[in-house]
Amino acid sequence: QVQLVESGGGLVQDGGSLRLSCAASGNIGRINRMGWYRQAPGKQREVVASITSGGSTNYADSVKGRFTISRDGAKNTVYLEMNSLKPEDTAVYYCNADRIVSGIRIGSQYWGQGTQVTVSS
Repeated sequence: QVQLVESGGGLVQDGGSLRLSCAASGNIGRINRMGWYRQAPGKQREVVASITSGGSTNYADSVKGRFTISRDGAKNTVYLEMNSLKPEDTAVYYCNADRIVSGIRIGSQYWGQGTQVTVSS
């Protein structure tokens, strides 16, 4: 099993910034990609950004140029730097981890407990 613990959510004004952190522990060998999803009230969960152990990143179009995902391999921690936040970024943000081979998910997907991000207008 892999455990994911998020931190860093909160309330920020339109145009502000926040940084989320997610620390992984347990059987780290089962994962080689970590990322963030978000779910707003009444909406489906959507991917925000991901990063592989090799450093390859992907972003949702809605956050490109505003959010940056990074990782500290030594700490098994991934970060999401969120700038120029908008009210539509308000959601519960979930850390996610899995293992991919040639772009295909292999095995289980792991989730954190979620952290609330609220952007006021």
